[in-house]
Amino acid sequence: MRKLSVLLVDDEIMIREGFKRLFDWEVHDCEVAGEAADGMEALALIDTLQPDIVIMDINIPIMNGLQVIKLSRMKHPDIAFVIVSGYDDFSYCREALRLQITDYILKPVNYEEFGSCIDNLKIALFEKRVSTAAATEKHEERTITGITRYLQEHLSEEISLSVLAEEFHLNPQYISQLFKSEIGVGFLAYFTNIRMEKAKKLLLTTSLSITEVANQAGYGDYRVFTKVFKKLEGITPSQYRRDFLDAKSV
Repeated sequence: MRKLSVLLVDDEIMIREGFKRLFDWEVHDCEVAGEAADGMEALALIDTLQPDIVIMDINIPIMNGLQVIKLSRMKHPDIAFVIVSGYDDFSYCREALRLQITDYILKPVNYEEFGSCIDNLKIALFEKRVSTAAATEKHEERTITGITRYLQEHLSEEISLSVLAEEFHLNPQYISQLFKSEIGVGFLAYFTNIRMEKAKKLLLTTSLSITEVANQAGYGDYRVFTKVFKKLEGITPSQYRRDFLDAKSV
């Protein structure tokens, strides 16, 4: 898998330097291709570099980050935008969600959590590529596509590399390497991610109990589910549902 290119946009040079020096882009198969200090410069570099990911502050000179994203979306719909902001304001979050950003992270940045954000973003980009390929190509599906589709269809089951190896008649180690080379994350990180996405959808669109959501997402023990959910999202499943309901009522 090729490295993903990243554009850093923040008017504070120390923030940009922090991202370059304190986060290990190499480990996450990414590289910083450029940086911008204001909205106009960001727009120009997005056109020139066409990066895979833009890490964007909202409060930047000349043109704010949300305006940059809105204009960029017209020409570059596939670029992933991650907002990094000091504003914990629902109106900003709501507008950012409307613009379909990938994530909204508050300053000061927790780089471990940011790493999880980047890995989840890589999974989302992979899923989008698979969806596009499925719509435009009719040739026999690649192994990794078949495996990820199998996982999507068996989320509630106990799946391991050994199970996949038996199902697809492949070596477990080969499958493990396939996830890393094709998607950029390991099998467990990928499977956990799609389980959590399923759980979040159920939490927001159904009235199922936490235990029922856990079961449908593949966790027989709701306590294990809650622990994993809180580690990845920073809040419990119940709080995640409450926050969404509170936001809808605003």
